[in-house]
Amino acid sequence: MKRRYFSILALVLGLTAAIGPAAIAADLTDVGFIDQSALGNLPAFVSANQQLAAYKAQLNTQFAAAMRGAKTDADKQRISLQFQQEFSDKQNELVGPLYQRTQLAIADVSTSKKLTIVVDKRIVIYGGQDITSDVINAVRGSAAIPPPQASPAPSPIGFVDQSALANSADVKNASDQLQKFQAAQQPIYAARYKSANNDVAKQQVMADYNKAVQDEQNKLLKPLVDQTKSATASVARSKNLLLVVDRADVVYGGTDITQDVQNALNK
Repeated sequence: MKRRYFSILALVLGLTAAIGPAAIAADLTDVGFIDQSALGNLPAFVSANQQLAAYKAQLNTQFAAAMRGAKTDADKQRISLQFQQEFSDKQNELVGPLYQRTQLAIADVSTSKKLTIVVDKRIVIYGGQDITSDVINAVRGSAAIPPPQASPAPSPIGFVDQSALANSADVKNASDQLQKFQAAQQPIYAARYKSANNDVAKQQVMADYNKAVQDEQNKLLKPLVDQTKSATASVARSKNLLLVVDRADVVYGGTDITQDVQNALNK
């Protein structure tokens, strides 16, 4: 019987939904957005990524040869760390300067337009200022881009690093419990699957197993879902925030309430 895994992390990442309007409203003139895919398609980025891919292919060949000569687990770990560092160094060399220039361009454009937050275009349904062209022009230019003179002003848009919330002790405990439940149920359903005498019966066994795991997952996670939603809403109200989004969608600025939410959950 095929094993089906459920990601607690994916569920928790969906818990902290936006507080307030479903999309960034048109009257929030201090909110900008940028099409990061358009930045990634700039010739300089494309060229750098192509060079990095070629380097990685060459490195993979060297890595495989080195691992064949490894005699102990310690040797393998040392080799892995060495090649990871080499790849990271090359990535910083090729992409680092472009990324830094892009970040400076975003900060410079945001400051000139008095934006308190810039988010990824993907999450914007309506409203906000599109600064993609301005940033691209700045990145393409030859002039040095000055670093921002000050931090962005406080924003009515907050964000939470949901990956940090998903790494909490409570979530890890729920994950451990779910894994134990799956481990206990798998041989039971495997036996039922093996004894099933036709495809319809086998499909029913699979459906029963998936439902059992799903029900257990919901039982373990629902309290965490409710607690996280309540904590996020409470913090957002206390700070008069109009919206809370995931940290991954924020490009610049915003109000970080991750620690506040964590503190509220730990009370």
